[in-house]
Amino acid sequence: MQKHIISLLVDNEPGVLARVAGLFSGRGFNIESLCVAETLDPCVSRITLVTHGDDPIADQIKKQLNKLINVIKVYDLTETEHVEREMALIKVNARADHRAEILRIVDIFRCNVVDVSPAHYTIEVTGTSDKLSAILGLLKPMGIREIARTGAIALGREKKSAVGR
Repeated sequence: MQKHIISLLVDNEPGVLARVAGLFSGRGFNIESLCVAETLDPCVSRITLVTHGDDPIADQIKKQLNKLINVIKVYDLTETEHVEREMALIKVNARADHRAEILRIVDIFRCNVVDVSPAHYTIEVTGTSDKLSAILGLLKPMGIREIARTGAIALGREKKSAVGR
């Protein structure tokens, strides 16, 4: 089973997300992550979703998505050059004997401490899913209290043009 990253431009209207999700559940596909937000045009939203599945089923879902009235454009970023990021907020125990180590990890991963209390730090990290997994692995022994992750967002890369033409 392959990971599929699908980006959709859709009308920014009630019920569109439910119809998109319904296509996946109706075919036994799980949506692993889902991000939805308005684009520069307030009438259009971008849905970025990640799923795993066989290529023939994914192709069928893309065809069905294209048939939905409120879907403007479907982009399968799986096999194309793209930029992909995820964001997470991680609340980690901040005992006195771990604080310096936590701050070193934050510095190494170019993260931000966005909240501090006597008992915990809340860290904001942005990057690839591998980067998030790596920092979670390092923070786990210190005691992760909570995690909130956005899931992947992605945009296709622009084709490079020849210089001087």
